[in-house]
Amino acid sequence: MRDRFLTGLIGYPIAHSAAPAMHERAAAALGVHCHYQLIEVKGAGRDDLRTMLDGVRRLGFAGVNVTFPYKEAVIDLINDLAPDARAIGAINTIVVDGARLVGHNTDATGFARAIEPLLAASPRGPIALIGAGGVGKAIAFALAGFGVGELRIFDADAAKAAQLAGQLQDRHAVHAASVEIAVDGAAGLVNATPVGMLPSRDTPVPDALLHSSMWIADAVYTPLWTPLLTTAKAKGANVLTGRDLAINASADAFKLFTGLAPPDAAMANAFDAAMAARYSAP
Repeated sequence: MRDRFLTGLIGYPIAHSAAPAMHERAAAALGVHCHYQLIEVKGAGRDDLRTMLDGVRRLGFAGVNVTFPYKEAVIDLINDLAPDARAIGAINTIVVDGARLVGHNTDATGFARAIEPLLAASPRGPIALIGAGGVGKAIAFALAGFGVGELRIFDADAAKAAQLAGQLQDRHAVHAASVEIAVDGAAGLVNATPVGMLPSRDTPVPDALLHSSMWIADAVYTPLWTPLLTTAKAKGANVLTGRDLAINASADAFKLFTGLAPPDAAMANAFDAAMAARYSAP
C-alpha cells in the first residue's frame, strides 16, 4: 500500500487555507505521510495553468485541489471529468490517474452534507443563491439534489447566473435579476461569492434584507464569521458558517487522492486548530 502522498492546492489567494493542516493531519492519523503544497499563483492564464498541471502530472502528485479563481478555467486542460463534475461545469479536485488528470467536485458533496441538517430543520421555501461561479455551481447542484421548490440564482455577471439557471431549469432554478428579487420571501440564502473573505469586509446582501425567519449559509470560512453571518445572527436567523463545507470537501478530496477513508475527527480538529491559531489575539 502506498504510504506517501504529494498533494496541493492551486488558486489565489490561498495563504489562509486550512487545507494543508487538514490533509497532513488526516494522513498522520492513518499512519501515512502527506505533504500538501500551496501553489499560489495570481492571474494565471491558460498557458500558466497548463504548465502547472503538467508539473502535477510529472512530479508525482497524487492530485491537487483547485480553488478560486480557476475552478472553471482548468476544465478543458485535463483529460476527463467525473460525471457529476461534468454536469456541474466546475471542479475543485484533480486526481492523477497514471498519465491522466481526472476532475471531480467535492464542493458539491461537501456542501450537501453540511446543509442537510439545516434544510431538514427549516421550513421549505425558495432559496436564494448569490454567486454562480465555481463554488456557486457546485452549491446549486447540491441544493437541486434536495428537490428545493425554487432556487433563485443571482450573480453580478448576469450571463453566468442565467447559464447556471438554464442548466437546472428542470429542477426549478431561475435567474434573479437582483439580490433583492432573489432574497424576497426566501426561506434560505447562500453566499457562494468571495465577498466577505478577508481582507474584504463587505457583504453580498444588504443588511436590511436579512431577517429572523430565514436561514443564511456562507461558503467563506476566512473568517468563519463574515459580516453577512454576523448580521444574520444578530437578527436571530439560523446560520451555517463555511466550516463544515471546508472540512467535508477536504475529506472527500483526501479519499480521492489516497483511496483511504478520511478520519473526519482529525480533519475537523486540524481545521479548528488552524482557525484558532489564525485568529487568536497576539
